[in-house]
Amino acid sequence: MTALLTVEGLTKAYPGVVANDHVSFEIAEGEVHALLGENGAGKSTLVKMIYGLVQPDSGRMTLRAAPYAPPEPSAARRAGVAMVFQHFSLFDALSVAENIALGMETPPPMRRLAGQIREVSETYGLPLNPDRLVGDLSAGERQRVEIIRCLLQDPRVLIMDEPTSVLTPQEVDILFATLRKLAAEGTAILYISHKLEEIRTLCDRATVLRLGRVVESCNPREKTAAELAEMMVGAKLATPSRAGSAPGAPVLEVSGLSLPSPNPFGTSLRDISFTVRAGEILGIGGVAGNGQDELLDAISGEAPVAPDTVRLHGQAIGALGPSLRRRIAVLAAPEERLGHAAAPDMSLTENAMLTAAIRQGLATRGFLKWPAARAFAEKVIDTFDVRTPGPGNAARSLSGGNLQKFVIGREVLQRPEVLVVNQPTWGVDASAAAAIRQSLLDLAEAGTAVVVISQDLDELMEISDRFAALNEGRLSAPRPAKGLSLEEIGLMMGGAHGMEVAHVAE
Repeated sequence: MTALLTVEGLTKAYPGVVANDHVSFEIAEGEVHALLGENGAGKSTLVKMIYGLVQPDSGRMTLRAAPYAPPEPSAARRAGVAMVFQHFSLFDALSVAENIALGMETPPPMRRLAGQIREVSETYGLPLNPDRLVGDLSAGERQRVEIIRCLLQDPRVLIMDEPTSVLTPQEVDILFATLRKLAAEGTAILYISHKLEEIRTLCDRATVLRLGRVVESCNPREKTAAELAEMMVGAKLATPSRAGSAPGAPVLEVSGLSLPSPNPFGTSLRDISFTVRAGEILGIGGVAGNGQDELLDAISGEAPVAPDTVRLHGQAIGALGPSLRRRIAVLAAPEERLGHAAAPDMSLTENAMLTAAIRQGLATRGFLKWPAARAFAEKVIDTFDVRTPGPGNAARSLSGGNLQKFVIGREVLQRPEVLVVNQPTWGVDASAAAAIRQSLLDLAEAGTAVVVISQDLDELMEISDRFAALNEGRLSAPRPAKGLSLEEIGLMMGGAHGMEVAHVAE
């Protein structure tokens, strides 16, 4: 195959770290090329240089055998390089067509653009109504908006960063069919994902980064997921496990919970009921935007509800705020790392103080014990292998995966009786994900009632005792996780419960 994009010796250094160290690889026309590496390996910096968001210190790139050095993303787009980011950059209050127009250099008149959106979306199997408000779309449909916006630019190179993190199994199949069609037409696709089985299914080649350097290149279809993970981390990967003792008495009981969403484009909770016992992990799956944030807020106390709808050991706690719930050992780790789980410009020590002051005794009579807070932050860093120079560093200075390890570790080490986590391993590499999952299993083994809200079905099936699906603010009846098929789970996540799922099981 003819090389379309060639990267030679790209190097980028920041104070104290070399993000990319003489990175070289090439992508051929019509190739789906995986970029693999653990958190902090340099993947984000590399694709930002390709897309013009970051300028390399040295090295060069060629596109279609001509020199390629985009000074900004608009230059990359004009050259035929497009990127779908992990985090959507869409305005809820605008229509699909208006959002797509904002991302174009010279958008056509709105009526003509609407026709182009319909044509391209139907051609590539991603049906999309250009007149709908983005705020009314599911996460999968929002993903389509981002992809269609790129496809309207007729890209020759398409970069995709964690594109399936918010999709159901059925939506993943649709996306893969689209990407294969694009590849068949000659588009080169650079694909970043921590879901290694997806890499093995979709990609033709893989380049593996470790500590900013290329350490391996392979055909991922000839490797197991474990072998790919071991290439990334340079060591054998431990598989999460626990003894599997029987759960104890009920700890957390949620009954008839309804909660209007404070966000006009959020999802209201409707008559949710479930029980989690001591030593049990309840996995809750669902496509993003179906009430996950609202459910975590209701359990953590950020959104007070009717007293009897949430009980701890039989005692009504629904009216208690988050500080009082932390005092009685009901802890939470929300999905949004920067801004919700951690204050971006505060140090890790200060962020430890924010949520651990009560449980860890870091304050007495209004006086803050900063040496104790620093010691606790250091314990989290050491126990959860958080890659950072020290606890004095700001939260925003950490990579997404390392900040996630800090956030989860900070809650786990406070010995909760109830822990609810939303997307515990989102954007985290295979080694760190395994460590986080093991910490949740160990917590359950010690008697904690754990609620894991996640869009990673493999994760939920690996660690959950029971599984339920959240769809449009309603929760299906929890079922034993063992034996559930991906097809059944996908239907549950899409809103098919009861007889329809039972029919599939037969």
